[in-house]
Amino acid sequence: MIEVLMVMLGGAIGALGRFIISSFIKRVIPIEFPFATLFINLIGSFLIGMLLGVHPGNLSQLLFGTGFLGGFTTFSTFEMENITLFQKKEYKKLFLYVLASCSLCILLASLGLHIGHVLKGF
Repeated sequence: MIEVLMVMLGGAIGALGRFIISSFIKRVIPIEFPFATLFINLIGSFLIGMLLGVHPGNLSQLLFGTGFLGGFTTFSTFEMENITLFQKKEYKKLFLYVLASCSLCILLASLGLHIGHVLKGF
């Protein structure tokens, strides 16, 4: 039962964090490009890499990894925004968004993993 509560708590905090950050970015950068989702997924990728590198206990993994980062990052919004860009025939933005999201998320997850391994050594 405690595992379920950890995932629920982390997910609620992660989803709220995504909403707040996304709203802020959309206000600050009023451009028709999904910067908010890109930024959130980049940060989430870095953090999941760090988490995997540190190897926390099971409850920490459930709270932060499955819960918080599961609620914070958003693949479904990424896909919806891709479809929207495609429907609007904004192919350059679509290509840039997919390329940046995939390549930078992998890069940042790898960097986070490396930093996590270093932190675990301390």
